[in-house]
Amino acid sequence: MNAGESGSVLKRERVRDHILELIESLHPGDAIPSERSLCATLEVSRPTLRAAVDELVAAGLLVREHGRGMFVAPEKITQELVSDSQGMILPQASGTWSSRLLEFATITAGARVGRKLRLSPAAGIVYAARLRLVDGAPMAIEHLHIPAELVPRLTARELETGDLYEHLRERHGVQVSEATQTIEPTVVSQAEAGLLGVPELSPALLFERHTSDTRGRPVEYVHSIYRGDRYRIVSRLSLNAPSTSPSTPRAEATPGWHPV
Repeated sequence: MNAGESGSVLKRERVRDHILELIESLHPGDAIPSERSLCATLEVSRPTLRAAVDELVAAGLLVREHGRGMFVAPEKITQELVSDSQGMILPQASGTWSSRLLEFATITAGARVGRKLRLSPAAGIVYAARLRLVDGAPMAIEHLHIPAELVPRLTARELETGDLYEHLRERHGVQVSEATQTIEPTVVSQAEAGLLGVPELSPALLFERHTSDTRGRPVEYVHSIYRGDRYRIVSRLSLNAPSTSPSTPRAEATPGWHPV
């Protein structure tokens, strides 16, 4: 990197830090100064300013509105992960969660889902797609796959109201016990963008979870797409705690199956 490139990076970082301070001093929906005003205050070119602003828009901290300016974005929904001697404790995620059922059917597992649930490809599974909302705003699209023999009387209402794991325990005699979950970055497709209310190819988080019950039976395979601009995960780590096996999930808080 030559001196010119280094100077450009430092300028953009200085601009970014200045705007972040502005964001922290304001409230969601508040306007920040215009590009012209910021350029004059910071003594930088408009391309340098826009590069920094673009990063903050992509990170979900700023919102551009054509013809109106730039505004502080809505607060992100935060899910905290806290380690303890048993693995990860998952406190209640922020916001009021609800669900809108998009699809609900009993179908054959197929080869891929069958492997994940340790079922024959011809075995029946309950498939459900849910739009997850926080305070009424679309936050995630969730695809659930549950062995049909475990939930022969599962209803659409159970997937839209109340807590799914509570329904499994109280109405179907299935007590979830452990889960393995992966999280990785992705982007939303055109169809997903329409449901989530974001531009196509917007950044997102892909969750995949395999859950088993107290008898060791696979209970569900879930994959979900979460908005990258509105959702974040914070880890609180106890560095003195011994390493443990995968955690016991808590239905009311774990990313990917928030309560209604």
